[in-house]
Amino acid sequence: MSPSFEPKLFFLLRQGYSQKQFVADLIAGITVGIVALPLSIAFAIASGVKPEQGLYTAIIAGFVIAVLGGTRAQISGPTGAFIVILYGIVSKYGYDGLVIATLIAGAILIVMGAMKMGALLKFIPFPVTVGFTSGIAVIIFSSQIRDFFGLQMQSVPAEFIAKWEAYKVAAPTLNWQTTLVGLISLVIVFVWPRVTARVPGSLVAIILLTIVVQVFHLPVDTIGSRFGEVPNHLPAPHLPHVTWALVQQMFQPGLTVALLAALESLLAAVVADGMMGTRHRSNVELIAQGVGNIASALFGGIPATGAIARTAVNIKSGARTPIAAVVHSFVLLLILLVFGKYAALIPMASLAAILIYVAYNMSEWHTFVRLLKAPKSDVIVLLATFSLTVLIDLTVAIQIGVLLAAFLFLKRMSDETQVRLVTENLREEEETEARDISDLKVPAGVEIFEIYGSLFFGAIEHFKEAIQRIEAPPKAVILRMRNVISIDASGLQSLEDFQRRCANEGTKLIFSGVGAQPLAAMKQSGFYEQVGAENFCEDIFAALERAKTMTKS
Repeated sequence: MSPSFEPKLFFLLRQGYSQKQFVADLIAGITVGIVALPLSIAFAIASGVKPEQGLYTAIIAGFVIAVLGGTRAQISGPTGAFIVILYGIVSKYGYDGLVIATLIAGAILIVMGAMKMGALLKFIPFPVTVGFTSGIAVIIFSSQIRDFFGLQMQSVPAEFIAKWEAYKVAAPTLNWQTTLVGLISLVIVFVWPRVTARVPGSLVAIILLTIVVQVFHLPVDTIGSRFGEVPNHLPAPHLPHVTWALVQQMFQPGLTVALLAALESLLAAVVADGMMGTRHRSNVELIAQGVGNIASALFGGIPATGAIARTAVNIKSGARTPIAAVVHSFVLLLILLVFGKYAALIPMASLAAILIYVAYNMSEWHTFVRLLKAPKSDVIVLLATFSLTVLIDLTVAIQIGVLLAAFLFLKRMSDETQVRLVTENLREEEETEARDISDLKVPAGVEIFEIYGSLFFGAIEHFKEAIQRIEAPPKAVILRMRNVISIDASGLQSLEDFQRRCANEGTKLIFSGVGAQPLAAMKQSGFYEQVGAENFCEDIFAALERAKTMTKS
């Protein structure tokens, strides 16, 4: 096997695996397995399929991706990001159509990984990602209104505006017992993390409200009343009836699922790397996601991808290898086999409350509001992607968002480019600077980085790679930005991430020679005040003097 395509699990086992680490992975796997239980069921129902199919996905895809993946501690399974596209596929083509779309998506992911396209996905602009993620959150929230309030409706329209018009018509049928169950569940999932993080609030809400509903015989919808009994076994692998016409129809949805799975899984991998100080193998991860999705479809599941929240729980619980994700899958399998039949008693209002909580966390409203202070071109991309996701279609939103970001960036580069005759001034500056810099002395423990060109979404990886070369945390870092003529929201986000890293490591961050447009963007976003005006120096000489002052013992 080529080293560049070796799964992370195989690599880590070759390095040595201790009993102490196994115990930590075991505890983490059990913890995240319990967290994944209510989410897997809720995501499946919201996607338009049966509740057990979410468990099949978390068990099968979660196991396969853990074994073959390119990350240390990522948890894969059904996620909220898929709900919008999956519900549309199931509504129009049925579950057989979803299976074919998932198989197509799996094949595309494998091809993407084999062709080493993992790095290309890093070029999706930050406002596009936030725009469609926030849009999906709004759609998830709006899709749970019927179950949360117990509205009497035969079906819920797929379109956003039509959905709320239908809710308005059905409002007089509100069931106060169902609403009470939903509100109590919502309070529990929001408040419980303040009590303890060891047991997920979603599980507490489900168990408590299921008992209440059964003891008091409340007239509320449950999984059983809506879907019937929940099987307590895995199905045998099978393929649906496939026709070439259906394959052609499912190719575009399959491509959308593949792109979304790739983006979400690699985003989760980046988050995990940030928490653990590690590096994932993006192309290996894409291949594993592809194989995992194919396996999920064969066993009656739905599309899977890396789950950021569950991955974070896994790492915080002590996981450091994919063994924890394997344990998570076995825990869910055990729950399905032993307690699966009791899942039918879960109130639909409690699941709706959990999904509303997921939508709230997924909305990234703090980031959304902050991006509204970014340069106008990024605000346009953000609002366009968000609006198209909510009102039209996720696929259209991503396509238009990326194209719009590219065109607006080109326009910004054209506006910023200037040609002037500066021969005499430049000669004088070079002579003066050469004489002065030759006498400069960089204090011990101070690192200087100079950035050239524009700090935008296409150049962020170069910045990150250069910064990662710092092995031991220095006393101070000077970012020399005299040659940076433009910065966008992705650039600001990277600088904010680096500033947080410096703060965590006790490193002082100083900026030198920041140009007009980058400085205006930093002030507008609030980053300038966050770093401190005193840490923005006119030139390298002032920056070095500032570093000397800040690093004195």
